[in-house]
Amino acid sequence: MLRRTILAALFTATAVLARGAMAADLPDAISTLLSTANIPQQAAGIVVMRGNQTLIDHNSSQSMQPASTMKLITTLAALEQLGPAFRARTELRTTADIDHGVLKGDLIVRGGADVDLNEDVLLHLLQALRNQGIRKIKGDVILDRQLFQPARPDLGQPPFDEFPWAYYNVIPDALLTHSNLLQVELRASASELSVVMLPELEQVSVKADLQLVDAPCASWEKDWRTPEVRRRGDQLTVILHGRYPRNCNRSTSLDVLDHHDFLARLLRAQWRKLGGSLSGEVREAEAAGLAPDSRLLAEHQSRSLPEMLRDVNKHSDNTLARTVYLMLGSLQADAALGSKPLAADDSVASTQMRADLAIRSWLQSQRISADGLVLENGSGLSRLERATPAQMAAVLQAGLRSPWMPEFLAALPIAGTDGTMRKRLKDSPATRRARIKTGTLNGITAIAGYVYDAANQPCVVVAFLNDEHVAGGVGRNVLDGLIEWVARSAP
Repeated sequence: MLRRTILAALFTATAVLARGAMAADLPDAISTLLSTANIPQQAAGIVVMRGNQTLIDHNSSQSMQPASTMKLITTLAALEQLGPAFRARTELRTTADIDHGVLKGDLIVRGGADVDLNEDVLLHLLQALRNQGIRKIKGDVILDRQLFQPARPDLGQPPFDEFPWAYYNVIPDALLTHSNLLQVELRASASELSVVMLPELEQVSVKADLQLVDAPCASWEKDWRTPEVRRRGDQLTVILHGRYPRNCNRSTSLDVLDHHDFLARLLRAQWRKLGGSLSGEVREAEAAGLAPDSRLLAEHQSRSLPEMLRDVNKHSDNTLARTVYLMLGSLQADAALGSKPLAADDSVASTQMRADLAIRSWLQSQRISADGLVLENGSGLSRLERATPAQMAAVLQAGLRSPWMPEFLAALPIAGTDGTMRKRLKDSPATRRARIKTGTLNGITAIAGYVYDAANQPCVVVAFLNDEHVAGGVGRNVLDGLIEWVARSAP
């Protein structure tokens, strides 16, 4: 019924546009969509622009929750300030000598916000030590996360929702490895359940306290309960609670281990696998600042920034977005190294604050007002973050003017094709003709991006809906109807 209402409203609006009527306020078609969805007009902020011409301007200066469309501000500011050649780094360094295969001192693992640091990268870094003849570390391994301040942004943070172990809730640090995620594979027959955990971590195991039940495999997460980590001496056991369907094979990712435990135990397991030994402990660096006489033993560079941003925006990766946000407050591009730390600034208390200032500075350079903008982590996974539809529209216009416009557009989901828009607007005038960042939280749904109209001209489209009635796909249907309205319109 709602779909028929949307189509009828869209065809009516197209006829009005053909007669040359152009109202900046809500067209009847969009008002009808909101009314049918029981979403009050004051809960909607909408801007549609074709070039410098405003087609819709509804509550455009209202500060609203943008959900994951906030990632567009973070990613475009990063492209503009860090550049497309930017790469993050991980380094292995030391101040000690190597004597007959023994590193006679500490090994420093220096985090540089390398988003690609995973078990394979770490293994290759450690293999580089073995290739230099090092078989024993006669000292400690020091994990240097000090690029971000505080070094552990995750500590002391209240859970965002009832699923603190979920992949989308991972809070990054400068030495985050494998996104701190355990990959757990569950395979159930009619009577037995096996569980396998990857990657292999020293003295970490997984145990299933799951009752097998007759239930559809597709709804296996329905009776999942909060996983538990038990510590007995140096041994950690991850215990899975709840119920699980018979004859069901599934894989999931869990963020349940402390970041230090995860990396320390992964490093120990891999170094041992390579035949190496460690006489000391794995510990955290206590203060920022690199020893002036340390030398590089091995390094890894991440993907280039445009490649990172494709994952941020197409798949709405919160952890990656938060990392890019913190990069803005901690790193600068370097032609030879890919990146290097910003000079210390004692006047700013945290990396988060420096990132906030960097984005506001960029907005000012683009003559975009920051009134009503509230930044917390740059990902939109926040109850605090706010933006106005006018700000978001201005950012999108800046994206079209940017020298890195092709890289920015290439990172956006394509309607009916990929990313978070893969299943939306199929068999629509907007299919493959709209590049749209989506956003969803409880009581919030949003879109922001570009839609080609019937004359093949690009239009900037922004819509925030902040209302409880957006649940169950109702708000999404309204936004899809808006995109179709733009795709059918013509100058």
